[in-house]
Amino acid sequence: MTEFQQPVLKSSFLRESMVVFNRQLRMNLRNPAWVLIGVMQPILYLVLFGPLLEPLITQLGGNAYNWFVPGMLVQLGVFGAMFAGFSLIGEWREGVIEAERVTPASRGALLFGRLYRDLLQILVQAIILVILGLIMGMDFKPLGILVGIAITVLIGGAGAAASNAFALLVKSEDVMAPVTNMLLMPILLLSGIFLPMNFGAQWLETLADIIPTKHIVDAVRASFFGDLGFADIGWGVGWTVVLFGLAVWWGISTFRKENA
Repeated sequence: MTEFQQPVLKSSFLRESMVVFNRQLRMNLRNPAWVLIGVMQPILYLVLFGPLLEPLITQLGGNAYNWFVPGMLVQLGVFGAMFAGFSLIGEWREGVIEAERVTPASRGALLFGRLYRDLLQILVQAIILVILGLIMGMDFKPLGILVGIAITVLIGGAGAAASNAFALLVKSEDVMAPVTNMLLMPILLLSGIFLPMNFGAQWLETLADIIPTKHIVDAVRASFFGDLGFADIGWGVGWTVVLFGLAVWWGISTFRKENA
């Protein structure tokens, strides 16, 4: 009898998703290095690249780390989450997905149980990154930081849901890895994570405006500077919610197709 075939059978969506979450969390806690490995790249960028950019960003006005840390947060959320599907491919290969499919649990619970784990991972890593930023001299704006972290976690959830959906479609790391890298590279370069896009050519800035993550980076950055008006973060929050909704819809649809 599986975990789902106990009294959990008649439980709510939340109970079903928590069963999946608890299993995923136990798997990750067997190797606690998963948090440190995931946050290491943004921390290295912050420690090594931040001081290099500090004189340049300071000339633009404001605290350089209030500008740089938000970009690292979005990088952490998007890049970390987009690789979440690789573990799902491993579970599919080991027959875990097939075992879950024969249970009465809703397809949405199978996705959200995994999303809870990914969201928790992003939240822990984001807090570590923010604490490091504060140590390095970032201004402490409590409400703005909370809003920025919330946006980061939500866009990370969108990336994780999309990654899981794509993983179930291709079922191959050899296909998923190059496609993911191909998508992430322009996002990294055109979102203004490292440098303001107005430093580049006009056509490059225009192209960047088309990419939703550029507006999301701007929103997180504005919140860290304490600018929480709709004009400052509205576009970024809007795109975050839209992308999260679309990614979750795609993820649930893919799990349902797998059940067909």
